[in-house]
Amino acid sequence: VTENRSDLEDLHLYATPREQRFRRFASLEFEGQLYMTPYDFIQAVTNDEPKRAKKWRSLSKQELNQILMETPPVWKGSSKLFRNLNEKGVISYTEYLFLLCILTKPHAGFRIAFNMFDTDGNEMVDKKEFLVLQEIFRKKNEKRERKGDEEKRAMLRLQLYGYHTSTNSVLKTEGEDLVPRSYWDTLRRSTSQALFSDLAERADDISSSLSDTTLLVHFFGKKGKAELNFEDFYRFMDNLQTEVLEIEFLSYSNGMNTISEEDFAHVLLRYTNVENTSSYLENMRCRIPEEKGITFDEFRSFFQFLNNLEDFTIAMQMYNFASRSIGQDEFKRAVYVATGVKLSPHLVNTVFKIFDVDRDDQLSYKEFIGIMKDRLNRGFR
Repeated sequence: VTENRSDLEDLHLYATPREQRFRRFASLEFEGQLYMTPYDFIQAVTNDEPKRAKKWRSLSKQELNQILMETPPVWKGSSKLFRNLNEKGVISYTEYLFLLCILTKPHAGFRIAFNMFDTDGNEMVDKKEFLVLQEIFRKKNEKRERKGDEEKRAMLRLQLYGYHTSTNSVLKTEGEDLVPRSYWDTLRRSTSQALFSDLAERADDISSSLSDTTLLVHFFGKKGKAELNFEDFYRFMDNLQTEVLEIEFLSYSNGMNTISEEDFAHVLLRYTNVENTSSYLENMRCRIPEEKGITFDEFRSFFQFLNNLEDFTIAMQMYNFASRSIGQDEFKRAVYVATGVKLSPHLVNTVFKIFDVDRDDQLSYKEFIGIMKDRLNRGFR
């Protein structure tokens, strides 16, 4: 089934921004449900818009089975997994949300995520436990659904989840204000708010009604009987973060070992609400006239720091800098104390030259943190 542009835009009216983005970048359809390829996912997290307007290509059962047959096991994963799979993979909407969560979480959070899935506490995650994620994210989404034509909303649910939704609420809350604000919060809070036995029963229903995906086969094997240990789970999450950063870095490096300080500024300011980026760029050009370049290790360390931004914010408040500017030494020390990440002096100097608009070699950390939160969440705060 291939929808024309008017149908696409019509259903877009009933979708949230994240759903709209998924639908724009997804390129495959199977039995009414939309899927991204690994290539689509990489495009969705590194580009503002798809490179070309897409119509969803319908997969036959035979084509889907062939794709899944070629999916490598988790122990063969690498930081080139998504690039190697390219168009030979299928990623559902709930898996897209899960992968987005991974990209913005510190390494310390990987163990928390694993423990969320490991509902029986046996240090292994099986397919049924992982499928609970489908229910948690779906129920989270139902609370955000935009009102309107019930038929159109039903079509949208079918595209995103592969089935019509009419089950009772999974998350137990005493009021709307207790609903977590993010998908990660939903996953974290679900341990105390959800009855996992009920979720597991629902996961059986889901498993029998939905087709396998590349992630399910990658994690749990072609028969779905394998189990995922923490080491493999950690490696997958770390590899995904590294792969996306490598892709962004390589898009600017042109085969060289470094990117320019100006290119680094472009990467930082993408997906933010900064209206006049030219002033930041011009400020940096004037204050760093000779390029030294930013290495990939420096690039990666900065984004590891961003994934710990909440802890850094707390540290800065404890240092009593909440209402005043800070210098480079204080900034570097606060980053290390809060996150354990050591930023190079050149990287810190570059960050200051970008954001120190009044050129007093001090940084208004409130403004900096506000901008970086936008960048960390790639425009979806």
